[in-house]
Amino acid sequence: MRKGRLAALVAVPMAVAMLASACGGGGSASGEDGIVTLDWGEPENPLVPGNTTEENGGFIIDALFTGLVEYRASDLKVENAVAESITTTDNTNFTIKLKPGWTFHDGTPVKAKNFVDAWNYTAYGPNGFQGASFFEQVDGYDVVHPKDPDGEAGPASPPTPPTKEMSGLKVVDDNTFTVKLKSPFTIFPVVLGYSAYKPLPDSFFADPKKFEDHPIGNGPFKFVDRTPNVELNVATYENYAGADKPQIKGAKFKVYEQLDGAYQDLVSGNLDFLRAIPVSALVGDKWKQDLGERAKEKPGLLTQNMGFPIYDERFKNPLLRKAISMSIDRKTITETVFAGGRDPADGFATPAVEGYVPNQCGEACEFNPEKAKQYLAQAGGFQGTLTVKTNGDGGHNEWSEAVAASIRQNLGINVVFTPVPTFGEFRQTANAFQFDGLFRTGWKADYPNLETFLTQLYRTGASSNDYGYSNPAFDAALDRANAAPTIEEANKGYAEAEKLLGQDLPIVPLWTQPVQYGFSERIAAGEVKAYRELDLTTVRLNP
Repeated sequence: MRKGRLAALVAVPMAVAMLASACGGGGSASGEDGIVTLDWGEPENPLVPGNTTEENGGFIIDALFTGLVEYRASDLKVENAVAESITTTDNTNFTIKLKPGWTFHDGTPVKAKNFVDAWNYTAYGPNGFQGASFFEQVDGYDVVHPKDPDGEAGPASPPTPPTKEMSGLKVVDDNTFTVKLKSPFTIFPVVLGYSAYKPLPDSFFADPKKFEDHPIGNGPFKFVDRTPNVELNVATYENYAGADKPQIKGAKFKVYEQLDGAYQDLVSGNLDFLRAIPVSALVGDKWKQDLGERAKEKPGLLTQNMGFPIYDERFKNPLLRKAISMSIDRKTITETVFAGGRDPADGFATPAVEGYVPNQCGEACEFNPEKAKQYLAQAGGFQGTLTVKTNGDGGHNEWSEAVAASIRQNLGINVVFTPVPTFGEFRQTANAFQFDGLFRTGWKADYPNLETFLTQLYRTGASSNDYGYSNPAFDAALDRANAAPTIEEANKGYAEAEKLLGQDLPIVPLWTQPVQYGFSERIAAGEVKAYRELDLTTVRLNP
């Protein structure tokens, strides 16, 4: 989902702690005077676009900032936003022209340099930004983001770069800049709506720490205030230059500890939008009975998986990984735990994404206990206890316990579910490559193309490759797809790369999920994107 590390990782439905007052009760807590209330959770990092790579922070970034392109809420069609045009003749060299009249919330104009400076700052290795790898296609990235001595890209111990600017970025004038990539990347204009590519005002570079306390964007809403672990407030930016001007006065993002608590607030009218429905309300379609026409569902760009720590010798054999995957009864779990509200995965992407090809996982995603035992025997068995971990504050415990039970029952090995208390602790373990068993690794698409489910998760050394997976053939397949002459041909190439994952199985694909959400009676209309983000510019309130 937006990423826990770099690309689009872990969609945490809930957050870390919540003070009792955050639940609210009636009156202003329900969002009067044109203010809409949404469920939220504490972000991993300060709210700077290039360093915000998970879902909670991403919601705020998309409200505060507008990029070169946007994804239309109804169908995720790519549309120009700040960009007047993005042109190329070879899919390697791009000229980007900006629309005049855009301003940041401090009144300063949005110029070409604000994009170029932001991209360079994000890519510069010593800054340690999690969105850095989104610029690895740009010429000169390897200079500003060198690898450390053991070959791992990152800011931990590499030499200080000789420059802070990528050679592939050039400002032509206030409204024009050029981008030179290392090699063709056909879908480059598609990815430019992601948060890492958004602009930063001059004030950020003057005082980054001050900016973190009060972020300044160019989007439809401006930052008002924030009480950690309680709420964050935004207000409509009156001088917003986009065509999709807000019709509400602002929004309050309320932190919840548990999804069930947020759901109860929605039902009682103390919350206007809930991005996910708790398991307890899915059973017997209770949520549809509670909410009536306010219960909404649409195809989603959301996956739920379990990752293997391939950096651990015990998990290096793909036959072992295949045995574990084939021992999981996905159909029964989705029907019993989620009341049919999830679809068993047949690959590494969702059917709703452009470029999807069915059955890319092959037999590895089929439930076959007998064959699973055969593969386990061929792999030499599994010694010791297999742990299954997730963040305990995210509403994932019930299904994770069911996964652990399925493996235990069908493989006959000792399996223990051991939740990590908080999302923050969980991500710290992932970032440090310190898992010793299966671990949850959900994903939310960053943009509407199959590539978003591949590169940042499985390319060697990629930002959200928390498994230590590396396959030169897979990397080469991505390179071929990137260089395809058309998006259609590129999608075929990405599907070929995905097929290789079905053989290697760095993760266990579990299920895909639709976007199931609910509105309060105050909401007359509002579009929710396929990665469960409410587009606040589309919200209309009942009179």
